[in-house]
Amino acid sequence: MAETLEIPQGADKAEIYRGIVPQLAAVMGATTDIIANMANTAAVLKAAFGFHWVGFYRVVTPELLTLGPFQGPLACVDIPFSKGVCGKAARDRQTVIVPDVEAFPGHIACSSLSKSEIVVPGVVDGRTAFVLDVDSDKLDDFDAVDQVWLEKVVAAVIKAST
Repeated sequence: MAETLEIPQGADKAEIYRGIVPQLAAVMGATTDIIANMANTAAVLKAAFGFHWVGFYRVVTPELLTLGPFQGPLACVDIPFSKGVCGKAARDRQTVIVPDVEAFPGHIACSSLSKSEIVVPGVVDGRTAFVLDVDSDKLDDFDAVDQVWLEKVVAAVIKAST
């Protein structure tokens, strides 16, 4: 198990993802416990990028996301599939990138400091099991690079936890 995270300094975000994803996979290789794997994933992403909020919402009750492990300020506890960015990603089982959360119809403002967001669903056996939610305090902070790599991160969480 890795005890120190090596974050490439002075690198662009693709290089940072390339550097941390194998380390994250190694850390997750130590357990199949999904909560532990989510917790370490949130910590690694927060440390590597300094995002405002990084965390998971789990499907514990059908059509309802419940707060899971996260890094950042206090968060909403429950999010229905019918509400917000997390709900849309869970409902559609597709990644959602929002450049300006104020412009997203039905956005749930858990923190007024969040300006942009990316949500990646974790789909197992055709159903959303959880979502990875990442918020930035900067507008338009997420792009296709984040989508590709965060989808790999979610796939690694699923693989390590099954």
